[in-house]
Amino acid sequence: MIRAYVGLGSNLENPLQQVTDALRELQAIPNSKLVEHSRLYRSDPVGPPGQPDYINAVACLETSLEAEQLLDELQAIEQSHDRVRVQHWGPRTLDLDILLFGDQAINTERLTVPHAFMCERSFVLYPLAEIEPNLVLPNGDHLSEILLECPMGTLEPIAL
Repeated sequence: MIRAYVGLGSNLENPLQQVTDALRELQAIPNSKLVEHSRLYRSDPVGPPGQPDYINAVACLETSLEAEQLLDELQAIEQSHDRVRVQHWGPRTLDLDILLFGDQAINTERLTVPHAFMCERSFVLYPLAEIEPNLVLPNGDHLSEILLECPMGTLEPIAL
């Protein structure tokens, strides 16, 4: 079994419900187990101006799937939430990204792991640190040190 970390985000059609439902749906991925997830966070949008705020979280899965099989399962969940890919970094009902897949570095046409922008985004790093504070990335970087270079900014946990 491999530990995979998945970033979740939504800023359309009741984002809080979208992310909450997706966390539940991650439990149904074949040959996988949802180990834990962070709290939900509100974050400012990245990308085109005028978007609503995002709701974000990070989940940890243990899986025997290959990385691209897991990606297929995540994209099926996105599709069930009516995800439409219209604008790069644009608003979305649900976005599920593989952040880390064990200690693997993957760079294919479909998938880049570790996620290309994860070390620059507070809405990924802080929820990830919440569930795995001692994490070491495949390149040897410590999450705790990366956090020092990425201020929390306006990111805020949501009390449910």
